[in-house]
Amino acid sequence: MLNNFRYRITVTNVCNTVQTVMKNTLHLAYNLQNKIDKKIMLKSLPRKDEGTIGEKNANISTFEVYPNSFIDTLVVGGLRFRDLPIINIRTSRNNTIINVTDEKGVPKFIHSCGIEGFKNARKGTNIAAQSTAVTFGRRLIEKGIDTVKVRISGLGPGRISSIKGLQMVGLNIISVTDSTKVSWNPLRARKQRKL
Repeated sequence: MLNNFRYRITVTNVCNTVQTVMKNTLHLAYNLQNKIDKKIMLKSLPRKDEGTIGEKNANISTFEVYPNSFIDTLVVGGLRFRDLPIINIRTSRNNTIINVTDEKGVPKFIHSCGIEGFKNARKGTNIAAQSTAVTFGRRLIEKGIDTVKVRISGLGPGRISSIKGLQMVGLNIISVTDSTKVSWNPLRARKQRKL
């Protein structure tokens, strides 16, 4: 009888120990699985679309055609390439301004994030640039312009999202040119502080 009692105590202790170990192992495995899932989820999210960094995430269809001497004679949408209207997009940290000019450079109309209704810091976001481009593209289509060239300048957050907005409306964008000005001279040093 005494031996049987000792056996029960030992078996009970072993069972309790195994249950504790299993519970801790399962809890540890669950936590590891959650951390792995979170890492995978964070890697799968698109990166923040800010300025030129957003060009990595852009889903704009591209094809490798570089201009040559015959590009001016190319006929697109019933017009020669050199006679197509040009959409100028100027992006900065604070605003995005879009205008359209004819082939000679005469401006037709202009639109910006401030005109669209965005105020203060919201004017400098990529969402404001995209909605501005959508409204601008609709106005272009109402005027009968559907095939355009795009010239973009500046390094603001609205660079790629404004082109996406123009594509969403249904404009046929033939070429995209980056005309951002680059200064090769270093900035002048600040005046020395006087104490």
